[in-house]
This record gives sequence, C-alpha cells and structure tokens, in this order.
Amino acid sequence: MSHLLSAADLAHEIEDVVVLDVRWALTTANTRAGRADYEAGHVPGAFFVDLDTELAAPAGDGGRHPLPDPAVVQALARRAGITARSRVVVYDAKESYAAARAWWVLRWAGVPDVRVLDGGYAAWLAAGLPVSTQEPADRHGDFEVRPGQLPTLDAAGAARLAREGLLLDARAPERYAGETEPIDPVAGHVPGSVNSPTAAWLAEDGTFRRDLGAVWRRVVDGRNAGTAPVGVYCGSGVTAAHEMLALAELGVDAVLYPGSWSEWIRDPSRPVVTGPEPG
Repeated sequence: MSHLLSAADLAHEIEDVVVLDVRWALTTANTRAGRADYEAGHVPGAFFVDLDTELAAPAGDGGRHPLPDPAVVQALARRAGITARSRVVVYDAKESYAAARAWWVLRWAGVPDVRVLDGGYAAWLAAGLPVSTQEPADRHGDFEVRPGQLPTLDAAGAARLAREGLLLDARAPERYAGETEPIDPVAGHVPGSVNSPTAAWLAEDGTFRRDLGAVWRRVVDGRNAGTAPVGVYCGSGVTAAHEMLALAELGVDAVLYPGSWSEWIRDPSRPVVTGPEPG
C-alpha cells in the first residue's frame, strides 16, 4: 500500500479520515508562520499540528528536533480524535518535508495507518477543492501511544551503519560537503555517509517523482545496497523522514537517525568530514 494519496483521493475519503495540517518552515523567523497559514485557510476538518512543540522535544543534547515526549503525541492524537482504527492523513504546504516528520512520528508512536497528501496544500488548492477557516473542536480520542514502534539509530549506531551498511545524508550537497552551514555550528558530515539530497526525490510541483526507482538506483550505484542495512539522517531529523517516506514507497526498509547532524556535533570527540564524496 502506498503511503501517499492524491488530493482527489483525500477529497473522496475526507469524511472517513483524520486530517492533520503540519505546515512549517525551518528558516522562518516567524514562529507562528504555520499557524497563520492554517488560520488563513486549510483542508476542511483539519487539525493544526505544531512540528516544533508536538512532533519534537525541546532542542538539547538530542539535537534540534529530538523525538517528542510520548505524552505530547498522545495529547495531539486525542485532540484530533485518533483511535486505534483511525486512518490519518497529514499534509504541509507543498513538499511534504514536515508532513513526512508527522508520518514518521505518528507511526513510531503506534498509529497504524498514516498517509501523506502528495503535493500538500498546494495540490489541494490546484485541484480546486474547498477550504475552511474553521478550527474543529477537540474530538477527545482514546488513542494509547506506544512509542518505539519504529527502530531508530543513535550516534553510535549511525557511525556503525556508515561503516557496515549505507548511511544516507539527506541534506543539500553544499551542506554535506561543509561548504556552507546556515543552521548548525559545525559544518561537514558523518564519516562514510553518502549524500542523497532529499530534494532529488521531488518533482517541480512538490509531489514525489514517479521514477523513484531511478533515483534510488543512482544513490546505490556501485554500492552493495541489496543486502546492506540503510539509515538516513539530515540536520535534525525532519527532512530525513522525507527520504524515509520515499524509500518506503519503494519498499526499502530504512532506519532514521532522529538526532542527525545537530546531535552528532554535540560531542566534539565525534569525527567530522568535509568535502564531497570521494570519486
């Protein structure tokens, strides 16, 4: 089963699913940007979810977006009326970076059926579908969070996977190479990791490319990825979830390093490499 659905499919199912709006921007100075976008218009019946406070714990030793407190996720799930039988659809503005974080976190917390609106709110608008400015009331769901339903990597596990498997760095090539670092205090990448920019998995309209298999073949070209375990990291575990979603569409089992680069560099004894991939 695909983890993605189209705007037309969501419109057809909207009475039977829980919809979550996860619009968010990493670089915005306005911390209310996502909420303001939601208030200006959203998919009818959608609940707003704040990525920074409901899908992540406060920044600290675990990086900029550590895994959230399970109690916070449970409060979110219950507010939206999620039950063990719910089908949940998440979306963001367009590219599904934030939506993928919600998709991963909710499944990690035990929500069994979570899908992403491919192309986000932009796809909904492009399809000419109705919007709403009304915020739904608390639905008092009864979902019991069971954290840990998806495996994760810590720093040691990421280092081991870079040596023994395939550790993908989902950031842009210039950040991977350490040529620029607009967010974190140290530039570079985990030794042995392979750069696989998550933007490469997207079409121009923000939907996932239809030739994901071709993208994957380019990533693993010349590498023993058929049997090697796969892990993914980025700056803080958000865009890495987007690459996890692309891999899931291909049936590739991968493990997320939630702390990612922002956690890796918290310990100055961990090695840092700069420059492009050799060869």
